[in-house]
Amino acid sequence: MKILAIESSAKPASVAVCSDGDLMGQYFQNSGLTHSRTLLAMADSLLKNLDIPITDIGLVAVSHGPGSFTGVRIGASAVKGLAWGLDIPVCGVSTLEAMALQTQESAEYSALVGAPAYICPIMDARRGQVYNALFEWQGGTLTRLCDDRAIALEGLASELRSYDAPWLLIGDGAMMSYDYLVAVGISCKVPPDLLRLQTAYGVALAALKSKPISAISLEPSYLRPSQAEREYKG
Repeated sequence: MKILAIESSAKPASVAVCSDGDLMGQYFQNSGLTHSRTLLAMADSLLKNLDIPITDIGLVAVSHGPGSFTGVRIGASAVKGLAWGLDIPVCGVSTLEAMALQTQESAEYSALVGAPAYICPIMDARRGQVYNALFEWQGGTLTRLCDDRAIALEGLASELRSYDAPWLLIGDGAMMSYDYLVAVGISCKVPPDLLRLQTAYGVALAALKSKPISAISLEPSYLRPSQAEREYKG
């Protein structure tokens, strides 16, 4: 089955096509242009260059959060529109889990030295917090160590320290968190941008582990109320 995957949860935007888990092609853009302008154009161009008709797509997948409220909404809306038009199911996956699944090479290296690989996706949630979850690769299997959450860096550092292990920081919030975590004694490293930032390929990998749903059932997962909701309740 061919999967068309979309990632729009932060500044980077990407679209990928996978066939039975194998990456056929991916477009990635980190220009800061509005996702509503770029995503569908990227998808159309990628499919044309791969010579794949849109009707060959059997599933559309998207990172449904956490992340930028606007970016997540745009991605979810684009996927709903495509799935309705094609009459096919969708998958909404955790942005954080999708990022962790991209780190397979690090996991394979750790396996060679007989140690698990600990993965710490971090996204800037603003208001003194980050979006985060913790994962462990061992024996070719990714295990989730906690739920997706919004957490202060102080709390995250305390939790990372309890594992007494080096951590791989990934995501758009990795660089902003690295100096703080190192300063408080956390052993961690940050990979290059190509391996650090969210991609649609990770979304496709996560979709392979998820249950397809109808387009109408897809809902964003924000973890926190939006600013508009906070101001309305205030």
